[in-house]
Amino acid sequence: MAARRSPPRARARALERPGAPGAGNDQVHSWTLLTSHALDAAWRLARGSVMVAVSLLAAALCYFRRLHLYLGHRLRWWIGYLQRKFKRNLSVEAEVDLLSYCAREWKGDTPRAKLMRKAYEELFWRRHIKCVRQVKKDHYDALRSVLFQIFSHGLSFPSWMKEKDIVKLPEKLLFSQGCNWLQQYSFGPEKYTGSNVFGKLRKCVDLLKTQWTDFSGIKDYHKRGSRCNILFSDAILEYKLYEALKFIMLYQVTEAYEQMKMKKAIPSLFRLLFSRETSADPLSFMMNHLNSVGDTCGLEQIDMFILGFALEVKIKVFRLLKFNSRDFEVCYPEEPLRDWPEISLLTEDDLHYHVPVF
Repeated sequence: MAARRSPPRARARALERPGAPGAGNDQVHSWTLLTSHALDAAWRLARGSVMVAVSLLAAALCYFRRLHLYLGHRLRWWIGYLQRKFKRNLSVEAEVDLLSYCAREWKGDTPRAKLMRKAYEELFWRRHIKCVRQVKKDHYDALRSVLFQIFSHGLSFPSWMKEKDIVKLPEKLLFSQGCNWLQQYSFGPEKYTGSNVFGKLRKCVDLLKTQWTDFSGIKDYHKRGSRCNILFSDAILEYKLYEALKFIMLYQVTEAYEQMKMKKAIPSLFRLLFSRETSADPLSFMMNHLNSVGDTCGLEQIDMFILGFALEVKIKVFRLLKFNSRDFEVCYPEEPLRDWPEISLLTEDDLHYHVPVF
């Protein structure tokens, strides 16, 4: 038997009931739309805020980066300025490893570079020289290298200086030996002549005597090293000391010349000196050679002999350019008169000198 169908009004009332399935679907759809719109609006707001924040952060980072670069540049400039202003300008630098120095200075495959590398290896492995102290390259560097080692080693006065007051030697040459030509003495690059030259020389020699006495009295090696760093960063004091050494050399030449005139025996190095036309007497030696030292040239080999003789030290020089020859190692003077202390130098070109450290 067929089922009875509901009347149309009953069906309509059934659709209007709250719990009807159709009404529920519409309500869920409405809430979904509202949530979607809310989330979409919130996302747009959040995205805008994030975009603004990122833009501000990027701008801030860019600003601080530029500020950092600017401040870094200014800081480096000030550091460099302060270092140049207050840092000691040492004319004899600190010790560096010998082979490291060679590798830095002599790169490439040129014949000279290869020769220098072999010479430095010889010094390191066979002569047991482990370090080197670079010396300022000017026309005083031979005098600087010798005096630095005398002071740093605390060597004592030469015997003849102990017997005489070397401060009075300028006047002695003038009054006792009539050396009026000494007024033409030139202080390196300073073209200084005249009667006041004696007072100026006296001050230089007095400074040399004072400094030498002080250094020879310091027994601690490290204290002498610290004092050397102070002294060899003062260009004015250095200049006076080197001029004093030049005068001591001139004094020895003058003494040898006077002995030669009296037919007395003199060391062979002075006979060689006076045999040259440009240094036949003390005046020509001063005018043609000594006055140029510190100005346009440094010491020649004959000058190194005189310097070693005057200071009573044996100056051993390693001439790297003469590697694998008999002139690779030379001494000034060749035959010291007594058991003089020995100091060592090295040179790559016979013009500029450095201090080797054993």
